[in-house]
Amino acid sequence: MILKKPRTSPARGTTLPTREEIVEFISSAPGKIGKREIARAFGLHGGGKIHLKHILHDLEDDGVIDRRKKAFHQPGFLPPVVLADITARDRDGELIARPVEWDEDHGPMPSIVIAASGRAKGRQPAPGIGNRALLRVEAARDGGATAYTGRVIKILPAQKSQLLGLFRALAEGGGRFVPVSKKDRGKELPINPGDENGAKDGDLVTISLVKAGRFGTPHARVKERLGSVKSERAVSLIAIHAHNISYEFPQDVLDEAEQAPQATLQGREDWRPLPLVTIDPPDAKDHDDAVHAARDPDPKNKGGFIVTVAIADVAAYVRPGSALDREALQRGNSVYFPDRVVPMLPERISNDLCSLKPGEPRPALAVQIVVGADGRKKAHRFHRILMRSAAKLSYEQAQAAIDGRPDDTTGPLLAPVLSVLWEAYMCVKQARDERGPLDLDLPERKIILNKDGQVDRVTIPPRLDAHRLIEEFMILANVAAAETLETADIPLIYRVHDEPSLEKMQTLADVLASVGLKLPKQGALRAGLFNRILAAVHDTRHQTFINEMVLRSQAQAEYSAENFGHFGLNLRRYAHFTSPIRRYADLVVHRALIRALKAGSDGLSSSITKLELAETSALISATERRAMAAERETVDRLIAYHLADRIGATFEGRIAGVTKAGLFVRLFETGADGFIPASALGAEYFVYDEAHMALTGERSGETYQLGDRVTVKLAEVIPAAGAIRFDMVSEGKHDNTFSARPDKRGRPGKRDRATGKVSTKGKASARGKIPTKGLTEIP
Repeated sequence: MILKKPRTSPARGTTLPTREEIVEFISSAPGKIGKREIARAFGLHGGGKIHLKHILHDLEDDGVIDRRKKAFHQPGFLPPVVLADITARDRDGELIARPVEWDEDHGPMPSIVIAASGRAKGRQPAPGIGNRALLRVEAARDGGATAYTGRVIKILPAQKSQLLGLFRALAEGGGRFVPVSKKDRGKELPINPGDENGAKDGDLVTISLVKAGRFGTPHARVKERLGSVKSERAVSLIAIHAHNISYEFPQDVLDEAEQAPQATLQGREDWRPLPLVTIDPPDAKDHDDAVHAARDPDPKNKGGFIVTVAIADVAAYVRPGSALDREALQRGNSVYFPDRVVPMLPERISNDLCSLKPGEPRPALAVQIVVGADGRKKAHRFHRILMRSAAKLSYEQAQAAIDGRPDDTTGPLLAPVLSVLWEAYMCVKQARDERGPLDLDLPERKIILNKDGQVDRVTIPPRLDAHRLIEEFMILANVAAAETLETADIPLIYRVHDEPSLEKMQTLADVLASVGLKLPKQGALRAGLFNRILAAVHDTRHQTFINEMVLRSQAQAEYSAENFGHFGLNLRRYAHFTSPIRRYADLVVHRALIRALKAGSDGLSSSITKLELAETSALISATERRAMAAERETVDRLIAYHLADRIGATFEGRIAGVTKAGLFVRLFETGADGFIPASALGAEYFVYDEAHMALTGERSGETYQLGDRVTVKLAEVIPAAGAIRFDMVSEGKHDNTFSARPDKRGRPGKRDRATGKVSTKGKASARGKIPTKGLTEIP
């Protein structure tokens, strides 16, 4: 890399870099860039490092660079490896791609010019429009803009482009195609008699478009009948096909799974006498983690424990480069719907050979963690073992035993196993509370289906100590895995969670000011700050509202070959190790540990590079987001079907989202999300106030704000799209604190309580700062 010659500072008589030179270095240098790397590149020592520290702080404050723990990067720039869709050609015939994921806070989505490359690896076909590919990208300044070039690392399997919807039959023959996508609402198409391809009313179908002449109205022809959603009790089919999720295994994958031999004791330690137990949801089909705890006999660790976490040894059955491995990488993870699971691995592996069934010998990777009396981890060690689970317990079953209600299974285990587990958990909880991970209070809903596959009820399961025990022990094991691999200098896939961006923190500060709270001025962000915010609004009418806003301020967790730490858990290093049956990242970490332990020939290849792991990280991060979207859409559709026959009914709920277009309301009863257009709120114009996340009537000052409790009436349901529309029944707030009437610059004004007059003095725009005088400071 060629660096510009730094200017000489006359004041100090030393050569110091400028802001521009530092930014150029951060944006162009490969790999992880921290203060040490910058200082070394510019030859800075002593006072020069202090000068650098001040410049970096200024660049952060100005939003020119972002800090990921101790590493810097430019916001709005693409990472070195990107998952992108090739969408067009430019005037010169070069292929143009766009990243699959992009944060709109950082401006318009960039385009990437695909550079002509030499001979592709293996027999990889040439890229073309419509391909999704992994790209290695480079950024270059073109005037004031940033231009990207990309080289194809790998072209992914073609995704079926299809129009998906429901077939609605007509009495006279033919029918209509109703799209399932919310964005395609109202775009129904006719299907002529003879073009039904055997589809029946209510079937999920894919279609092709047919145009009648040059200017004719297009109509649809059924390409494929996917089956009746109702009869097959599978609303999830819609999401599976809409997101191109593979739900049937190729025959060679199934054959490989069936032929896999049972793992034996050879090359393993015999831990079968240790009474490890699994604690899972009652409806779990696979059990990949087991736990045990014992009081540490070492007199130097009085009051401490030895916690054992054993995880199914999936790497023993899924070898790198095998058909099972290729399919698992393509899927990335299992996908969980209320009515089915689309597994990452065939049932022969996930539900049999690798499921830690009671009384059955099973191969596992285990870590023994020595915990001090203060709950902190003192030491750990990994082992490749053969184990035998002593019992399969549900969370509720284990909790009932601890609460004094043991059953036939938990009774014999209570004193020797469960009680000690809980003692160890209470010890570990001390360190957890001191660490202060992000502690959001947003209960998750669970949909219970009846025998016909329809929604019976929606519940919010209680959070038990049994849940927290397993979570904390799994976190301990994941940290131990990352530390072991770093010590052994073996590359791995980290689970990373970046700190919130400057833009999101400013939005949160504005929202907090609207409820009388002020963020403290401080340096590095910590998860504990958000916990103090949540504590300040606990048991107030703003509790749900602020919990939602804190959640929205957070970055999305992802997989990375570089370690940026985990902000939410407040951990410096973290890797997923505990669920290799359902996450490919964990399988990679298992292979890396096997290599570190020198415990077999099925470990991570010594030739694998960090760049290759970056490719894998990009792929599985994308499949994880795909799974989350599919699961969320399926829940929306199931609840929409559940409410379809209740048009006109009224419900209690809370405003869960505010946009210029209207309000999103979430019902208390079912958790259903529906929309109320701004035009339907009243006979006046409602102005969007972004700073307060509210819509306010321009004439009356009537206000609907994020978090407000409201009564709504169900107006319309489109079950196939999961779309619900409400009408507002309750009135908005009339405290006259703020008026929607704007000033000359379009800024919302402030209404005086006594006179009713509107003033804009001292009131910032929706995206600006709110006066903080008199606000309660968050400690």
